Amino acid sequence: MNKIAIIIRREFLTRIKKKSFILLTILMPFIMCAVVIVPLLLAQINSDEESKVVIVDKTGHYADCFKDTLNFHFQTSHQLLPAYKSDTSDISAVVLITDDLAKNPSAVQMYSHKEVAENLYQYVSSCLNDQVRKDKLMATGIPELGKMIDNIQAETSIRTIKWSEGGEEKDSHRGVAMVAGFIMTMISYFFVLTYGGMVMQAVMEEKANRIVELIVSSVKPFQLMLGKIAGILLVGLFQLLIWALLLAVIVPIADKLCGVNIAMMSANGSTAAVPDAGLSDAMIMWLSVMNLPYLEMGIMFLLLFIGGYLLYASVFAAIGASINEQQDSSQFMMPIMLLMAFSLYAAIYSVENTDGPLAFWASIFPLSSPIVMMVRIPFGVPLWQEILSVALLYLTALLGIWGSGRIYRVGILMYGKKPSLKQMMRWMLKG
Repeated sequence: MNKIAIIIRREFLTRIKKKSFILLTILMPFIMCAVVIVPLLLAQINSDEESKVVIVDKTGHYADCFKDTLNFHFQTSHQLLPAYKSDTSDISAVVLITDDLAKNPSAVQMYSHKEVAENLYQYVSSCLNDQVRKDKLMATGIPELGKMIDNIQAETSIRTIKWSEGGEEKDSHRGVAMVAGFIMTMISYFFVLTYGGMVMQAVMEEKANRIVELIVSSVKPFQLMLGKIAGILLVGLFQLLIWALLLAVIVPIADKLCGVNIAMMSANGSTAAVPDAGLSDAMIMWLSVMNLPYLEMGIMFLLLFIGGYLLYASVFAAIGASINEQQDSSQFMMPIMLLMAFSLYAAIYSVENTDGPLAFWASIFPLSSPIVMMVRIPFGVPLWQEILSVALLYLTALLGIWGSGRIYRVGILMYGKKPSLKQMMRWMLKG
C-alpha cells in the first residue's frame, strides 16, 4: 500500500505542477462563463450606431410602412438603383420594391455592399408582411376583419410547477433542466475521455522509455497500474474542486447580472413556487435554475464520474501496456470510441423522453451510464434507478480493473510485438 501511495503522489504532483494544467484549470471556467454571459450582456445593450436604409418604392405604396427605430433610420428615394452601386456613404442597405407584393411577393430586393444584418432583414420583412396583410384584409371588404382576427388569436404561457415527494411546489423549466443535463453530460464525457487517455499515454511513455523496467523491479505491475489510475483520478477531482470554488464565486455575480433577488421572492425560501402570475419569463427561468437538485446532481456526478473513470481508465491502461507505438492503438481504441459516441448520442436523444426505454437502459448499462444518467438527473430519477446504475457501474469497474490488471502484468514488459485482441483476452483469462 505504501508503494501505491508513492506512485499516486508522484502522478498527482507531476501533473498539477505543469503550466498547461494550471492555465487550463484557472482559465477554462472564465472562458466558459464569457462564452455564455458576454453574448447575453451584449444583447441587452442597444447599439448606438444607427443604420441608414434607403427605400426605393416604385409602387409608391410601401414607403410609409417603415418606421424609424433606435437602430434603423429609413429614407425614401427616387434615384435609380445604379446610383447607389458606387456610393460609399454610410448607407447600410437599399430596399427596392418594384410591384404589388400582394400579387407578386418576390418583387422586393435588398442591396448592400456587405452582408445585411439579420435584425435589419427581419425588421424590413416584418414591416412589409404587416402592410401586405392589411392590404389583403381591406380587399375583402369586411369592416373590422383585422380586429376580429386579432381577437381570436391566442397565445398561452404555461408555467410548469413540479411537486416534490413531500408535496412542495417548485418552479421548473424543461429548458433549464435540459441545459443542466447537457453540461453535466459533456463534462463527464470530456473528463472520462481526457483523463482515461492520459492514463494510456503515461503508460506508453514509460514503456517506450524503458523506465517501466526499473519501476516493476520495485513494485508489482498491478500496483503500478492502480497507482497511475488513482493518481490521475485525484488530478481530475482536484480540477473539479477548483472549478466548483470558482463557480461558487460566479453564481452570486450571475444573480446580480440577472437582476433577480431570489431571497425577496418568497418569505419561506428561495426554492418555493411563487404564486404570482405576473412573474416574467426571466424570473421563472431563474427560479427554475435555483430549484435544480444541486445536491443530488453533485453526488451522482461524483459517483458516476469516478466509476466511469475507473472503468475506462483501466481499459486504457491495459491498451497502453499492450502496444509500443501510438498508431498501434487504433484497433483497440475504435470500439471504445464508438461506445462512447453511442453514449453521447443516447444522452442527446434521451432529452426528448428521459423516462423512455433508450434513456432507461442506456443509463443502467455500465458502459454508457456515466454519460447518459447525467442528462436524466435534473429531470428527476427514481432512487432505485440511481442505486442500480451506480452499483452495476462499480461492479463492472472492479471487474474491468481485475481483467485489465492481468493484461497489464503481461503486456507491460512485452516489446516489438503488437498483440491481437484474441491474445489480450487470453492474457486476461489465463493471467
